[in-house]
Amino acid sequence: MERFEYAVKLTPADEGGFVVTCRDLPQLITQGEDVADALTEAADAMDEVFAAYMQGGLPFPAPTKVRRGEHQVSPPAETVAKAALYVAMREAGITKVQLAKKLGVDEKEVRRLLDPHYGSKLPRIAQAINVLGHRLVIGLETA
Repeated sequence: MERFEYAVKLTPADEGGFVVTCRDLPQLITQGEDVADALTEAADAMDEVFAAYMQGGLPFPAPTKVRRGEHQVSPPAETVAKAALYVAMREAGITKVQLAKKLGVDEKEVRRLLDPHYGSKLPRIAQAINVLGHRLVIGLETA
């Protein structure tokens, strides 16, 4: 099962708060006033990094194990669903036009399903993933 969770490191900043980095996603650099704020900012920054990967047609790096002192973070749930669709399409070697045909919709709708900045309905994303032979799984874990 593909998981979209990455280890982030919080480094105390000279001016206070924390600088957040991720060794698996080197583009992710942000900061927060305290640990909770830094982790929230990390998820937001990860959302933007995921958008850049998807818009650039790049594969997502495999997440490495969390090391001592690191925290595991994932982007918002809708972004994770869109990333799952993106990965399923890449694995299937299918284009947006081909997926649109399978779904019986216009290609613009598939573009929206993959656009991290467009609000898509989760059942529609799950349907597209199912057409590609995968299943979208949502879980609940203790933080």
